[in-house]
Amino acid sequence: MTVRLVLISHASTAAVRHARFPDDEPLDARGLAAATACHGALGRVSAAHRGPERRCAQTAEALGLDAAPDPLLCDLDAGAWRGRRLTDLGSENPADVYAWMTDPGRAPHGGEPVADVIARTAAWLDRLPDTPSRIAAVTHPAMIRAAVLHVLDAPPGAFWRVDVPPLSQTRLSLNDGRWRLRETGHPLDPVCDDAG
Repeated sequence: MTVRLVLISHASTAAVRHARFPDDEPLDARGLAAATACHGALGRVSAAHRGPERRCAQTAEALGLDAAPDPLLCDLDAGAWRGRRLTDLGSENPADVYAWMTDPGRAPHGGEPVADVIARTAAWLDRLPDTPSRIAAVTHPAMIRAAVLHVLDAPPGAFWRVDVPPLSQTRLSLNDGRWRLRETGHPLDPVCDDAG
Protein backbone atom coordinates (compact mmCIF):
# COMPACT_ATOMS: atom_id res chain seq x y z
CA MET A 1 0.00 0.00 0.00
CA THR A 2 1.88 3.05 -1.26
CA VAL A 3 1.12 6.75 -1.31
CA ARG A 4 3.00 8.55 -4.05
CA LEU A 5 3.35 12.30 -3.58
CA VAL A 6 4.79 14.75 -6.06
CA LEU A 7 5.54 18.24 -4.74
CA ILE A 8 5.79 20.86 -7.47
CA SER A 9 7.50 24.16 -6.84
CA HIS A 10 5.44 26.98 -8.35
CA ALA A 11 6.67 28.50 -11.62
CA SER A 12 8.76 31.66 -11.67
CA THR A 13 7.63 35.11 -10.59
CA ALA A 14 9.27 38.54 -10.68
CA ALA A 15 10.37 38.01 -7.06
CA VAL A 16 12.06 34.72 -7.98
CA ARG A 17 13.84 36.30 -10.96
CA HIS A 18 15.09 39.25 -8.90
CA ALA A 19 15.95 37.23 -5.76
CA ARG A 20 13.40 39.06 -3.61
CA PHE A 21 11.35 37.68 -0.74
CA PRO A 22 7.95 37.00 -2.28
CA ASP A 23 4.64 38.57 -1.57
CA ASP A 24 1.43 37.26 -3.13
CA GLU A 25 2.56 38.02 -6.67
CA PRO A 26 1.38 36.28 -9.85
CA LEU A 27 3.55 34.22 -12.16
CA ASP A 28 5.62 36.23 -14.63
CA ALA A 29 5.17 35.64 -18.38
CA ARG A 30 8.03 33.13 -18.58
CA GLY A 31 6.76 31.20 -15.57
CA LEU A 32 3.22 31.02 -16.93
CA ALA A 33 4.49 29.88 -20.35
CA ALA A 34 6.70 27.20 -18.77
CA ALA A 35 3.85 25.88 -16.59
CA THR A 36 1.43 25.90 -19.53
CA ALA A 37 3.94 23.92 -21.61
CA CYS A 38 3.83 21.22 -18.90
CA HIS A 39 0.03 20.96 -18.94
CA GLY A 40 -0.89 17.33 -18.26
CA ALA A 41 2.70 16.30 -17.41
CA LEU A 42 1.67 14.73 -14.11
CA GLY A 43 -0.87 12.39 -15.63
CA ARG A 44 -3.69 11.12 -13.45
CA VAL A 45 -3.67 11.99 -9.75
CA SER A 46 -6.17 10.96 -7.12
CA ALA A 47 -5.95 14.28 -5.26
CA ALA A 48 -4.35 17.67 -5.87
CA HIS A 49 -3.54 20.40 -3.35
CA ARG A 50 -1.90 23.81 -3.59
CA GLY A 51 -0.70 26.71 -1.51
CA PRO A 52 -3.26 29.52 -1.20
CA GLU A 53 -1.11 32.14 -3.01
CA ARG A 54 -1.81 33.28 -6.58
CA ARG A 55 1.46 31.84 -7.89
CA CYS A 56 0.42 28.37 -6.70
CA ALA A 57 -3.13 28.72 -8.06
CA GLN A 58 -1.83 29.83 -11.47
CA THR A 59 0.76 27.06 -11.62
CA ALA A 60 -1.80 24.38 -10.70
CA GLU A 61 -4.27 25.70 -13.26
CA ALA A 62 -1.63 25.83 -16.00
CA LEU A 63 -0.65 22.24 -15.21
CA GLY A 64 -4.28 21.16 -15.51
CA LEU A 65 -4.70 20.30 -11.83
CA ASP A 66 -7.97 20.88 -10.03
CA ALA A 67 -6.11 21.64 -6.81
CA ALA A 68 -7.74 22.59 -3.53
CA PRO A 69 -6.03 25.44 -1.61
CA ASP A 70 -4.56 24.40 1.72
CA PRO A 71 -3.27 26.98 4.24
CA LEU A 72 -0.65 24.51 5.53
CA LEU A 73 1.00 24.69 2.08
CA CYS A 74 1.52 28.47 2.25
CA ASP A 75 4.96 29.98 1.82
CA LEU A 76 7.31 30.89 4.65
CA ASP A 77 6.12 34.21 6.07
CA ALA A 78 9.01 36.64 5.55
CA GLY A 79 7.34 39.36 7.60
CA ALA A 80 8.90 42.80 7.11
CA TRP A 81 11.30 41.38 4.51
CA ARG A 82 8.56 40.77 1.91
CA GLY A 83 9.52 42.32 -1.40
CA ARG A 84 13.13 42.92 -0.27
CA ARG A 85 16.31 41.37 -1.66
CA LEU A 86 18.38 39.27 0.72
CA THR A 87 21.57 40.97 -0.52
CA ASP A 88 20.16 44.40 0.38
CA LEU A 89 19.10 43.19 3.80
CA GLY A 90 22.54 41.65 4.33
CA SER A 91 24.28 44.96 3.73
CA GLU A 92 21.79 46.85 5.95
CA ASN A 93 21.71 44.45 8.87
CA PRO A 94 24.04 41.46 8.42
CA ALA A 95 23.52 40.24 12.01
CA ASP A 96 19.79 39.67 11.44
CA VAL A 97 20.38 37.87 8.14
CA TYR A 98 23.10 35.72 9.69
CA ALA A 99 20.87 34.84 12.65
CA TRP A 100 18.03 33.85 10.32
CA MET A 101 20.24 31.75 8.06
CA THR A 102 21.98 29.91 10.90
CA ASP A 103 19.32 29.55 13.62
CA PRO A 104 16.11 27.81 12.45
CA GLY A 105 14.26 29.12 15.51
CA ARG A 106 14.89 32.81 14.75
CA ALA A 107 12.66 35.16 12.75
CA PRO A 108 14.20 38.65 12.88
CA HIS A 109 11.86 39.70 10.06
CA GLY A 110 8.89 39.22 12.38
CA GLY A 111 7.47 36.40 10.27
CA GLU A 112 7.82 32.65 10.56
CA PRO A 113 10.96 30.82 11.70
CA VAL A 114 12.27 27.99 9.54
CA ALA A 115 11.61 25.53 12.40
CA ASP A 116 7.90 26.42 12.24
CA VAL A 117 7.80 25.80 8.48
CA ILE A 118 9.32 22.36 9.05
CA ALA A 119 6.76 21.55 11.76
CA ARG A 120 3.88 22.80 9.58
CA THR A 121 5.09 20.70 6.66
CA ALA A 122 5.42 17.60 8.84
CA ALA A 123 1.86 18.15 10.08
CA TRP A 124 0.60 18.36 6.48
CA LEU A 125 2.43 15.16 5.49
CA ASP A 126 1.15 13.35 8.57
CA ARG A 127 -2.47 14.16 7.82
CA LEU A 128 -2.40 12.75 4.27
CA PRO A 129 -4.38 9.52 3.94
CA ASP A 130 -2.23 6.38 4.00
CA THR A 131 -4.34 4.52 1.46
CA PRO A 132 -2.85 3.83 -2.00
CA SER A 133 -3.02 7.08 -3.95
CA ARG A 134 -1.14 9.44 -6.21
CA ILE A 135 -1.19 12.99 -4.83
CA ALA A 136 0.13 16.23 -6.33
CA ALA A 137 0.77 19.45 -4.43
CA VAL A 138 1.84 22.79 -5.89
CA THR A 139 3.67 24.74 -3.22
CA HIS A 140 6.83 26.71 -2.44
CA PRO A 141 10.55 25.97 -2.22
CA ALA A 142 10.45 26.47 1.57
CA MET A 143 7.77 23.80 1.98
CA ILE A 144 9.58 21.38 -0.29
CA ARG A 145 12.88 21.88 1.56
CA ALA A 146 11.02 21.24 4.81
CA ALA A 147 9.44 18.05 3.42
CA VAL A 148 12.83 16.72 2.33
CA LEU A 149 14.30 17.40 5.78
CA HIS A 150 11.33 15.75 7.49
CA VAL A 151 11.50 12.64 5.32
CA LEU A 152 15.28 12.28 5.77
CA ASP A 153 15.08 13.16 9.48
CA ALA A 154 17.75 15.77 8.71
CA PRO A 155 18.55 18.60 11.12
CA PRO A 156 16.71 21.93 10.61
CA GLY A 157 20.07 23.63 10.01
CA ALA A 158 20.25 21.80 6.65
CA PHE A 159 17.25 23.77 5.33
CA TRP A 160 19.31 26.10 3.13
CA ARG A 161 21.29 23.20 1.61
CA VAL A 162 18.36 21.94 -0.48
CA ASP A 163 17.94 23.63 -3.87
CA VAL A 164 14.39 23.81 -5.21
CA PRO A 165 14.17 25.53 -8.62
CA PRO A 166 10.90 26.92 -10.00
CA LEU A 167 8.63 24.34 -11.64
CA SER A 168 10.66 21.43 -10.30
CA GLN A 169 9.31 18.24 -8.80
CA THR A 170 10.15 16.34 -5.66
CA ARG A 171 8.75 12.85 -5.33
CA LEU A 172 8.07 11.13 -2.04
CA SER A 173 6.45 7.82 -1.22
CA LEU A 174 4.80 6.53 1.93
CA ASN A 175 4.91 2.80 2.58
CA ASP A 176 4.39 0.98 5.89
CA GLY A 177 4.15 4.31 7.71
CA ARG A 178 7.54 5.60 6.50
CA TRP A 179 8.14 8.39 4.03
CA ARG A 180 10.93 7.97 1.49
CA LEU A 181 12.55 10.45 -0.86
CA ARG A 182 12.44 9.21 -4.44
CA GLU A 183 13.89 12.28 -6.20
CA THR A 184 14.15 16.03 -5.76
CA GLY A 185 14.83 19.15 -7.81
CA HIS A 186 14.12 17.63 -11.22
CA PRO A 187 12.47 19.88 -13.83
CA LEU A 188 8.85 19.13 -14.54
CA ASP A 189 8.95 17.98 -18.14
CA PRO A 190 6.05 16.41 -20.01
CA VAL A 191 8.41 14.38 -22.18
CA CYS A 192 10.40 12.86 -19.28
CA ASP A 193 7.65 12.56 -16.65
CA ASP A 194 6.38 9.09 -15.83
CA ALA A 195 3.30 7.91 -13.98
CA GLY A 196 4.91 6.97 -10.77
